Amino acid sequence: MPRKICVVITARPSYSRIRTALEAIRAHPDLELQLVIAASALLDRYGNAINVIESEGFKVDRKVYMIVEGENLVTSAKSTGFGLAELSTVFDDLRPDAVITIADRFETIATAIAAAYMNIPLVHIQGGEVTGSIDEKVRHAVTKLADVHLVSSDHAATRVISMGERPESVFVTGCPSIDLAREAREAEPRDIDALLKQYGGVGADVDVSNGYIVVMQHPVTTEFGLAQKHVLETLTAVREGQFPTLWFWPNVDAGSDQTSKSIRAFREHHAMRNVHFYKNMKPLDFLSLLINSRGIVGNSSVAIRECAYLGVPAVNIGSRQSGRDRGRNVIDVDYDHAAIREAITTNFERTDRHSDLLYGDGTAGEQIADVLAKAELTIEKRLTY
Repeated sequence: MPRKICVVITARPSYSRIRTALEAIRAHPDLELQLVIAASALLDRYGNAINVIESEGFKVDRKVYMIVEGENLVTSAKSTGFGLAELSTVFDDLRPDAVITIADRFETIATAIAAAYMNIPLVHIQGGEVTGSIDEKVRHAVTKLADVHLVSSDHAATRVISMGERPESVFVTGCPSIDLAREAREAEPRDIDALLKQYGGVGADVDVSNGYIVVMQHPVTTEFGLAQKHVLETLTAVREGQFPTLWFWPNVDAGSDQTSKSIRAFREHHAMRNVHFYKNMKPLDFLSLLINSRGIVGNSSVAIRECAYLGVPAVNIGSRQSGRDRGRNVIDVDYDHAAIREAITTNFERTDRHSDLLYGDGTAGEQIADVLAKAELTIEKRLTY
């Protein structure tokens, strides 16, 4: 009988982090894919990622609504609790042989706790990385709950093993998001104007023919009260620099309501003739947009991971990605509009684009499926300090 592998996707970025692995699991003769979509991946205000997932041919086995309105510290904790209760019922119904949880978002710990307490082997993707904030606590807590670790780099593997995990349970597969980056880089050139028209969005009619930048900035949970100030610095830098800009909406982390309100208020009081706003895109479309851009600005991990592989210049703002391995594409700045504007001008004038294979070579999906088919699936854990 094929092993039943249940993958839980809780947010827009998580899908791009796992898509090629989903394809490989579905195609593997010794595996059966079960797909659970939960949390903000179901919500329109965060791009309704489930529509993209289904449009790309994946069958969704269960939906879990668990996000409490408010986008603050209290609702994040409550959402995690609801997720734990609902996912327990889902796992009891689906009876998977293993559950996969992805990366470090707050919702992922609900998946991990439910699987661990139900004696279901837990597979963690992207453990062992360093970023700071609440993500750091969640990621390493999930590592301690997990039974199989599919990590993106040798550095990550070393960290997971140093945390007491058995070396034979740790596999360096690379990150599936790099598979998509490779696919996007090898694809036929895209008509960017035509691509953008597919997604609508709101804001100015931006002329992208002479270059454009992409902005993706999320709140930092441990700097919850500063979300408004942080995004205002970036908005000011983009407005003052008059860079043609494609700006993507923040994720569901605590503080995103402040970030969203600040963007709307800024638009009402300032003419933003150089900025168009979007909620979501299919992963390959978004990567094509990045490849053809002058660079990305903000604090999203895509600037650190996929853009390192693609060689796309990145201006990383603030502490959200502090500690994560960086490629030559990144300039780090603080939340200061003058510094941000200067970094955009400096970094995005570069013509040299170096590919750094920090997070894999673009074959992670197949490697993950192979590990899942062959690895010992156990819930027994003895730490090896």
